[in-house]
Amino acid sequence: MVFCSLIRTFAHNMNNNLTGEAHRPGRIEVVCGSMFSGKTEELIRRLKRAQFARQKVEIYKPAIDVRYSQEDVVSHDQNHILSTPIDSSASILLLSSDIDVVGIDEAQFFDMGLVEVCNELANRGVRVIVAGLDMDFKGVPFGPMPALCAIADDVTKVHAICVKCGNLAYVSHRKVGGEQRVLLGETAEYEPLCRECYQKAIQEENERKDHHA
Repeated sequence: MVFCSLIRTFAHNMNNNLTGEAHRPGRIEVVCGSMFSGKTEELIRRLKRAQFARQKVEIYKPAIDVRYSQEDVVSHDQNHILSTPIDSSASILLLSSDIDVVGIDEAQFFDMGLVEVCNELANRGVRVIVAGLDMDFKGVPFGPMPALCAIADDVTKVHAICVKCGNLAYVSHRKVGGEQRVLLGETAEYEPLCRECYQKAIQEENERKDHHA
């Protein structure tokens, strides 16, 4: 009898949770942080929850991001969800008619038009969930991410762990040469560092350059 009562309570709470999920108003949610911090993992979690609530969900990612898959959004832990690769933020408006939830991964690689696109979708009543790097490998705010954080209804900053000292990471440090801002890569090219360890790494790199000059 007690077991049946617990089952009914669980089912009732689950139904209420999903009903609440299905009736969320238009809003912008941003998940940001360094590489290896779980941004995409959190994006996928929220989108799958929306799908479970029988909402109409569309996911987009930059066409240049083919590290794990040409079509899927894939986290470092290999969780994945089907997406539509696009070259321009304007495509999102064209492809998102009659949609409840829009997910956008690697938002830092999109053009600045993404800010207005997200605003327009939210004003239509669409829940927009955006994930992206807040800073590039030099610690400079990246692409449309700062503006998206400014207009978002909710911002979640997630943290990787510094590979040098174990503190919360601050930035994605690039371990390979090159000054181009966009360089797709994983652990061979990048490492998460805290502010102190990042400053030490930059100082060591500058000293090596001076030594070889």
